[in-house]
Amino acid sequence: MLDRLEVPVIAAPMAGGASTPALVAEVGRAGGLGFLAAGYLSVEALAEQITATTALTDRPFGVNLFVPGPRSTTDLAGYRERVAAQSPTEPGEPRWDDDSYAAKLELVMALRVPVVSFTFGLPNPEDVHRLHAAGATVVVTVTTPQEAAQAAQVGADALCVQGSEAGGHRGTFADDGVSPGGGELYGVLAALRLVRAKVDLPLIATGGLVHGADVAAVITAGAVAAQLGTAFLTTPEAGTSAAHRQALAEGTRRTALTRAFSGRPARGLVNRFLVENQEQAPAAYPEVHHLTKPVRATGDPELMSLWAGQTYALVRPAPAAEVVARLVAEARQALSVAITRISPV
Repeated sequence: MLDRLEVPVIAAPMAGGASTPALVAEVGRAGGLGFLAAGYLSVEALAEQITATTALTDRPFGVNLFVPGPRSTTDLAGYRERVAAQSPTEPGEPRWDDDSYAAKLELVMALRVPVVSFTFGLPNPEDVHRLHAAGATVVVTVTTPQEAAQAAQVGADALCVQGSEAGGHRGTFADDGVSPGGGELYGVLAALRLVRAKVDLPLIATGGLVHGADVAAVITAGAVAAQLGTAFLTTPEAGTSAAHRQALAEGTRRTALTRAFSGRPARGLVNRFLVENQEQAPAAYPEVHHLTKPVRATGDPELMSLWAGQTYALVRPAPAAEVVARLVAEARQALSVAITRISPV
């Protein structure tokens, strides 16, 4: 299915409110594929979003699920005290949960969502088989060739290959707790080539893609589609907060990988909270996510998780359908130039 998209552009699932039924529907209307983000939503809220999306479009769309990880044994009392001293709001209590994974999995099967993707780990082979029986295409997010091989073994239909340039959370299966990205970092082109040498599955490329030339680059490198998140954050259809939009529009902050906001490596705009907690943030997800949630909700851009890819400053606000159309035109132009450059004299 993914290799038969009218336009090889996918709107990434962006948990926390940025992904909306309207955004998904508009990207689909433009010929691409949009994703809803199940992460952090209640099962009821996810059901409402799926229902709203199907009311807006008859095009296929996807839903992304967070695969739950192990409980952390780290003592987070010290980090909570640290965060409390930096914020006008009392931090939350650190706790583990599975993001209602099993119930959400049952929901997407019951509602026959066309594409179901997984981040932070692998679905088990039995669930992949059940998803296939429900007519779903199964996609797994990977960051290394080793993860790609594991995903192929459980029966994934396609892989979303995430480069280190990507905004938001890294999709690594396991966080080593030491390196900034939780493990070895590959740029999206390097990751594509290494994964392609390891598995023979359709590949979606993601990470720092904001221009049609980026789409052309990953398609020629072996991807069947390009997945973009940051490029859609400033569309009117996205649920991006006003403070986040403003920070993106200013385009003056650098980006960095950090565990400060959630306990899992993620790329965002550098602000005071990130700087002050970069070295002390423990590898404990989702415990740290719940701890910092009230602080991030204050709306202060110096305390928020302002997720963004490395090329965010190149993004310009426009309706989602216009973004897709522009990407297609730019990709065609880039390919035309490339063909001219490599044509024999």
